[in-house]
Amino acid sequence: MSTADEVLLRELTPTVIAVLVRRGAGFAAAEDAVQEALIEAVRAWPRDRPRDPQGWLITVAWRKFVDAARAEASRRRREDAAHAEVAPGPAPAVDDTLRLYFLCAHPSLAPASAVALTLRAVGGLTTRQIAQAYLVPEATMAQRISRAKRTVSGVRFNQPGDLATVLRVLYLVFNEGYSGEVDLAAEAIRLARQVAAMSGDPEAAGLLALMLLHHARRPARTRPDGSLVPLAGQDRGRWDTAMIAEGVDVLQAALARDRLGEYQAQAAIAALHADARTAAETDWVQIVEWYDELVRLTGSPVARLNRAVAVGEADGPRAGLAALAELDPALPRHAAAAAYLHERAGDAPTAARLYADAARAASSLPERDHLTRQAARLNERLRGAPDRRPT
Repeated sequence: MSTADEVLLRELTPTVIAVLVRRGAGFAAAEDAVQEALIEAVRAWPRDRPRDPQGWLITVAWRKFVDAARAEASRRRREDAAHAEVAPGPAPAVDDTLRLYFLCAHPSLAPASAVALTLRAVGGLTTRQIAQAYLVPEATMAQRISRAKRTVSGVRFNQPGDLATVLRVLYLVFNEGYSGEVDLAAEAIRLARQVAAMSGDPEAAGLLALMLLHHARRPARTRPDGSLVPLAGQDRGRWDTAMIAEGVDVLQAALARDRLGEYQAQAAIAALHADARTAAETDWVQIVEWYDELVRLTGSPVARLNRAVAVGEADGPRAGLAALAELDPALPRHAAAAAYLHERAGDAPTAARLYADAARAASSLPERDHLTRQAARLNERLRGAPDRRPT
């Protein structure tokens, strides 16, 4: 099967599931039927590609559902409603994909389960692909998805959904980045485009802008050996300028709606970083102002931590350390931020110790290696120079 057909199948998956659910199938049964139809498409399309791919998938998936309903006595009520097969042909022009997002991101699901179900039902990824992306056995992921489907199986399809939960799930998918054969960051951007287009919500657009602006820096974020490159040290010539321009356009249109949300504020910060030709030209004063907005909107300790670092850039490291002192030292990456600010303030011994502490608490191998190298760099310098700790 061609790559174009594979992409088409993934794009059609949520629509076909939605059609089956609207016709009376339960979500779990509809999703299973569509997965079987996708397998049939992989087998049949290379030999005889249908003129109406969506209509073909709906017809085959509906037949799979009817067969399953007839095979199980416990689903007798669905069998009665599904006696007559629906004739092949174009589906009604009704887009229920957004409702499907709401169902997959149901508040009763744990975040990990909501992400997995979204990737399976809306993203069109296989259980194997999702398992590989999350570095867990396929059987484990299959159980997680099955439990999630059972959880939402009794949810009525016409119940209103929570867009904020959908956006949070997509943000989680994006932050997983890349592993295995599935680029989850790119997948999250694809899904975010759909949600932004369907919902018309400025925060959905803000999330899309944030993803685009962060993803544009991806080629410069790591070295060939996989080690991290801090923002200030990245080769800005490797940033994707077209993606940055798109992200800025999307953000400006969202901000013009005058309904500021946390994703728009985060995107505005990312846009200011992207707009600077060099790290030295970064407008840190504006970035602090946007962090003030973000803290006002969310009260997030992480936002406060990042704000402290920005204050250190705008007003000097001592001001940044003063802002950092107001936060819980147990906060993730607190030690790393303190190490950076102490180094900028000229206190290399304290910075080296804090870098080492931050490395031990790091949540990922690349982050740990980066912080370990920072500590080693300062310790090497200290061994060759007298203690210059400020008094």
